[in-house]
Amino acid sequence: MSTIPELNKLKLPLDDIISATTNFSRENYIGQGGFGAVYKGQLPPSGTVVAVKRLDSNNKSGQGQNEFLKEIVMLARCKHDNLVSLVGFSDERGEKVLVYKHEVNGSLDNHLASRNLTWEQRLRICLGAARGLDYLHSGVGEGHRVIHRDIKSSNILLDANWEAKISDFGLSKVGLKNGQFTFVVTNACGTFSYLDPLYLETGVLTKESDVYSFGVVLFEVLCGRLAMIMEYEDERRFLSGLVERRDRDNNLMQIILPDLQKQMNQKSYEIFTKIALRCLKKDRKQRPTMGLIVRELETALEHQLGSELIRNLCDKIGSFHAFKCDELEDIDVLIDRDIGRSTQCMLLKTVENEVDSIVKDIERDIFKTLVHEMAKLVML
Repeated sequence: MSTIPELNKLKLPLDDIISATTNFSRENYIGQGGFGAVYKGQLPPSGTVVAVKRLDSNNKSGQGQNEFLKEIVMLARCKHDNLVSLVGFSDERGEKVLVYKHEVNGSLDNHLASRNLTWEQRLRICLGAARGLDYLHSGVGEGHRVIHRDIKSSNILLDANWEAKISDFGLSKVGLKNGQFTFVVTNACGTFSYLDPLYLETGVLTKESDVYSFGVVLFEVLCGRLAMIMEYEDERRFLSGLVERRDRDNNLMQIILPDLQKQMNQKSYEIFTKIALRCLKKDRKQRPTMGLIVRELETALEHQLGSELIRNLCDKIGSFHAFKCDELEDIDVLIDRDIGRSTQCMLLKTVENEVDSIVKDIERDIFKTLVHEMAKLVML
């Protein structure tokens, strides 16, 4: 490790880590990472709350010195709001330890089935993870890209504000960014239920392999379940295959989390599922780039926010007999960026005039404030 001087500032004394985790006590244990146990602790003397990954000492996990060093180097050089933050590491007395900023909401896989995680929150989480992965594929530096190789919901951490952070870079590969399809020939690694079938079949790894895995995560978020459920002994065991069959039968809605169906704006749902299905295409050329996925998820979120703003407007007005949300379905066009700004202004004025004429008892200033907020949203 001493041969890489720029990493010296990340070195932490093993004794500090032992103190932070109370000697890796059971009370501090919070889970199992890809290559070892994870503990929560407070680093002395600052008291910074951290997550500490202690690599298996018997090395049965397969992450040796090269993979340990790779994660350190990768996180030291790759800085993005949607990547996990490396606080430091220790490589002393036979212990290999990675220390990360602790993300209080844990990993995404633990929240997939939660009824408290709204569709808007889920969209934001997916968008954050997509931005992080897009950075790895196209923003880490001129001439090269990072292929993560193990994208899954348990490797997407969530901070106090439910912002997504991609983690676990031990299997990642660096490839040249010299064409549309950068590839690395390697033994297939990753988690089976998220693995690009073409990568599994040929051993050829491309950035589109990450895209496939991310598509599986998108459907985990939509369906509220993990990519593989061993208890199922039928078609439901693997989510990717189930999605393909339900889509082929035009019955995708059947496997979507029921609570989400009540919340989703129709256009938001359509945009989300269309891009997610493209991620799962067998032909890599048909899979979208992460940049396109980011743009489509941004649009899906805009439609959802527009729909919720209109519903909140209805709630504020409070007179559903005269002014029902279902009569405003065509107002989704307000957040369609394809229409001209003058048309947006005209539609907003129409909404204001319509409601102003039927809601006599509503405070006009409240309503005008709401319309103003809607205008700010659609004019972005």
